[in-house]
Amino acid sequence: MHDTGMRPLACLLASAAVLAVATPADAKPKKKYHFALDEVRAGKDVTADLATEVVPRLEAQAEKLLGGNPQIVVNISDAPDPEKDAPGFTKYLAKKKIEGAYKVTIEITAATEELEPVEAKPNTQRISVHLEVHMFGEAMPTRKMGFYGDGSSTIKMEIGKKLRPKDRDAAWDDAASEALTKAIDESLTKLSLPPPKPTRK
Repeated sequence: MHDTGMRPLACLLASAAVLAVATPADAKPKKKYHFALDEVRAGKDVTADLATEVVPRLEAQAEKLLGGNPQIVVNISDAPDPEKDAPGFTKYLAKKKIEGAYKVTIEITAATEELEPVEAKPNTQRISVHLEVHMFGEAMPTRKMGFYGDGSSTIKMEIGKKLRPKDRDAAWDDAASEALTKAIDESLTKLSLPPPKPTRK
């Protein structure tokens, strides 16, 4: 007589064992932070025409990327004012399990745009845009420097005989998204590191 009733239970136990190995018990959830976008600006080496073109795009992409990152909490409108009630603000962060809050500035450190012909393709050009950004955060409510991160991107696109506004829009939007993603990732990586040990004098 065969005991077939034990097979489903055995399979279930085996599956549970595999799942336990695949998801270690000591895996910790990533820490969360509040980022408040304070300013997007162009550095002194960026020409005025490109600053006018890129700053609004960078601001729009920053709001989109910060709002869509699972480690970043954008809205804390119900928090106490950090300037008027620093202890209350700190308690609020702890209650919401937010590791830290930062006022964020994003600066364009380099931006270039070029048009060049494409060999063996008559009536075809290539737009090439390059963008470098520096992102840093001031801790709230202490106003101390909290983190920084850098990102860069070069986008090249083949276009027709003329540069259409939508071609330029697509190139700069892609560059802003890629450069900012790198800067945000670097910033979060640095925030996750343990604080440096004090040096002995």
